[in-house]
Amino acid sequence: MLNSLDVNRLKVFYYIYVNQSISGAARELNVTPSAVSQHLKKLEYEIKVPLFTRMHKRLVPAAAATTLFHILHPFFLELEAGLKLLRSGRDEPSGRVKFGAPVEFGKANFPQMMGAFRKEYPEVTFDLTLGNSEKMLEMVKEGELDFAMVDLFLSQRHYVADLGLYYVESIMDEEVILACSAAYFNDTLRGNLSLSHLLTQDFISYDHHDLAITGWFKHHFGRKSVTVNVVLTVDSIQAVRSALVYDMGLGVITRDAVRGEIDHGSVVVIHTDKPEIVNQISLVQLQDKIPSFTEKRVQAYFKEALQGKGSMALAR
Repeated sequence: MLNSLDVNRLKVFYYIYVNQSISGAARELNVTPSAVSQHLKKLEYEIKVPLFTRMHKRLVPAAAATTLFHILHPFFLELEAGLKLLRSGRDEPSGRVKFGAPVEFGKANFPQMMGAFRKEYPEVTFDLTLGNSEKMLEMVKEGELDFAMVDLFLSQRHYVADLGLYYVESIMDEEVILACSAAYFNDTLRGNLSLSHLLTQDFISYDHHDLAITGWFKHHFGRKSVTVNVVLTVDSIQAVRSALVYDMGLGVITRDAVRGEIDHGSVVVIHTDKPEIVNQISLVQLQDKIPSFTEKRVQAYFKEALQGKGSMALAR
């Protein structure tokens, strides 16, 4: 079918859909309404699907028209941005960059960085997807994201992807701690930090596999598996922070997420004789991918900004 399609007819359809009228598309394309109508009829004949319902002077898109528009829309946006760049002759970033990040980390950091980047390069636009590491890796693998920032320790689920498929670059480190409220520490834990006593406590987990909790006990006590009493499961660092503050139990969290509460004394860190876990925020893209000029500039800007914040209690 692709061999028989006239790309110009797809362009005409695109403008018909945007304007919701034959005459509006004709004005934008600088052709006659009858020429636009002929292109639409031929396109509908070629794909064997009616695209619009004609009601007096108005066109009502069929479901197939909406589907076709969503297929063409990103292409025409990228084409327009690319042609602008070619016409301008300037070697500057432009076009759309699609990337992903952990939810709280992404919300706290990337709107500011994207805004600052666009002040310098206004021809660049962004699609930001927020989610857990498993989701980010899968979307990078499927080509739905150009790259992603992932949290390699606090992943809420088992990795289903082979990390060998990816290029992984560590961007910044952060401490991962076990913590509870001061009230829980004094009234329930009572300062007893032995392994046997810790395992009798209440815990907040990110997922039903308790991966972050298991990882903490493995690092600090050498236990490959533990069974703990999970009183809350929630896929959000901010929710875990709130649960800690409200005395629900112990939770694994980044130090930066509760730095204010630690400094204030309302949250207590559970220390052992082992150093704290160092978690890496890493940039991930497909191993054989060659980033575009724009992607390289965006990545370099993000890395510099994040690494500059690394020593400044980066908010999660």
